[in-house]
Amino acid sequence: MTTRPQDILIGFRSLELGDKPVIVHASLSAFGQVQGGAEALVSALLAVFPSVVMPTFTYKTMLTPPTGPENNAITYGSGADANRMAEFFDPQMPADTLMGAAAETLRKHPRASRSAHPILSFAGVNAKAAIAAQSLADPLAPIGALAKQDGWVLLLSVDHTVNSSIHYAEKLAGRKQFVRWALTPQGVRECPGFPGCSAGFQSIAPEVERDTRLVRIGNAAVQAVPLEMLFKAVIERIKNDPLALLCQQTDCPRCNEIRMHHAAG
Repeated sequence: MTTRPQDILIGFRSLELGDKPVIVHASLSAFGQVQGGAEALVSALLAVFPSVVMPTFTYKTMLTPPTGPENNAITYGSGADANRMAEFFDPQMPADTLMGAAAETLRKHPRASRSAHPILSFAGVNAKAAIAAQSLADPLAPIGALAKQDGWVLLLSVDHTVNSSIHYAEKLAGRKQFVRWALTPQGVRECPGFPGCSAGFQSIAPEVERDTRLVRIGNAAVQAVPLEMLFKAVIERIKNDPLALLCQQTDCPRCNEIRMHHAAG
């Protein structure tokens, strides 16, 4: 099935988000054959929404040091091979392929700005204030800045397991964060505030269903969720169950560390 740019525009407009900014997670392939590819998808986003932000994370900068803080869900000294493959962060470094083709297309847009976090950067158009909110100590701050502008998260044929905004809500709820390290031209930088695992996030869907707007564009399901309502649902869920939204994989270091952290009080 071929999806035309006009179909994408019509679908986005039917969400009726008005002048609200959006943070977007997208799977281009799920739309089927899109005329114009990722460029057409990003152009439609910029035509409909006044401010568009996407994660442009760069995991290939990450290093595992020989030692570090305890209870950090990492095996120190285990990453010798990966460390040799690590690359220096550069503002022009492409977004990790896990972010999707649309994120990289937005990053390269002539009007885009990008934050300078060496692992968890964000790119956006007409979003300089949100992008500037990020710091090394508060890597997910752009999400909070968008929420203060009554922003929404758009999930373009993906589910909540890729929804970075839930990580921000976890932090608001007091959930344990981690420390990671990145290779930069200035040396190895310690990066606190690194989030946990997202594999269990889809279980929040029933709590936000009432506030979710849903349209179909070609083969793709597009969901829009207001950030403030999402934060409220996640915080309430964790308040009622401190282990909520964790994955069920027995070998997940970060989820297991959160469980042990809670058990230890």
